Amino acid sequence: MIRKFLVERLSWINFFCFLMGLFLLVGYIDPSINFSSILYIAFLSIILFLGFLFIRYSRESSYYQKLEDWNPEVDVDYVSEGNTPFERMVERKIKQQVHFSKQEISRQMMHIEQEKDELLSWIHEVKTPLTTMQLILEKVEDSVLKEKLMHEWIRIHLLLDQQLHSRRIPFMENDLYIERVDLEKIINQEIQSLKTWCFQKGIGFELSLETQQVLSDAKWLPFIIRQILTNAVKYSEQSEIEIQSFNQNGNVVLTIQDQGRGIVAKDLPRIFDKGFTSTSNHKDHQATGMGLFLTKKASRPMKLHIDVASTVGEGTKVTLTFPKKNDFLELTSM
Repeated sequence: MIRKFLVERLSWINFFCFLMGLFLLVGYIDPSINFSSILYIAFLSIILFLGFLFIRYSRESSYYQKLEDWNPEVDVDYVSEGNTPFERMVERKIKQQVHFSKQEISRQMMHIEQEKDELLSWIHEVKTPLTTMQLILEKVEDSVLKEKLMHEWIRIHLLLDQQLHSRRIPFMENDLYIERVDLEKIINQEIQSLKTWCFQKGIGFELSLETQQVLSDAKWLPFIIRQILTNAVKYSEQSEIEIQSFNQNGNVVLTIQDQGRGIVAKDLPRIFDKGFTSTSNHKDHQATGMGLFLTKKASRPMKLHIDVASTVGEGTKVTLTFPKKNDFLELTSM
């Protein structure tokens, strides 16, 4: 703070040094002036000037030190009042700026919330004609055409579902409810929703669920499993997807393993990044890079651990580790 004060008052110091130098020069040149008297006056002036600087530093630095130590997270009313006109001006402008910023943030938040509500409403409205389209498609007699249309319908349905949940994730803790859910029922429902796509790609499922009851949220767990199954089906052809559940060290573990194209080793650390698709398959226009990102984001409040292991050309294995009862107690206390 001393260094900052001296830099701030450098013009004063330079001007004082210039005056002292000028007085000494005049006393040295003019023989009618006693030079020792000039030296005495200069010495007293320096002492007084140093005292003046010390007093000004003690008064001014205290205010600016408090301002520098002020935590922006604390309300601006905690900023100490200024003693001088300049300090009061600084204080007033800071409070005006903070007040304006709060109003602007409030307006932006209201705008974002309104857009979110409008988008959610639009998604729900779109789902109604989609359901009607599904009923119409089921009556199409041409099996080849029906499979192609159903495949595109599923893609639209999954994209809308992603958008719906991506808007809800920031607020999911508000309605998160941990309870015992039937794992087999959820998995069968998700497989059923993908059956047309699976028939088209020749993909089957092999279920081996030793443990069927897990502690989780009945609304968000299906979404997470849906994203994983969608990726497994998307990147597999003419193969089986193995789904297993078992107990391991007191935790329920669910594994979903496909025999698809796999993920290259350098991509594995980035698969949960937003918008990341692949560094080796740039022509994959179906990938959005949002599925696993949303899956990871939704799993954190549920304390659901996700691990992915993959080998190129052999497939990918996703492991979900559900929380123990102790973790469940922590969740219910949130």
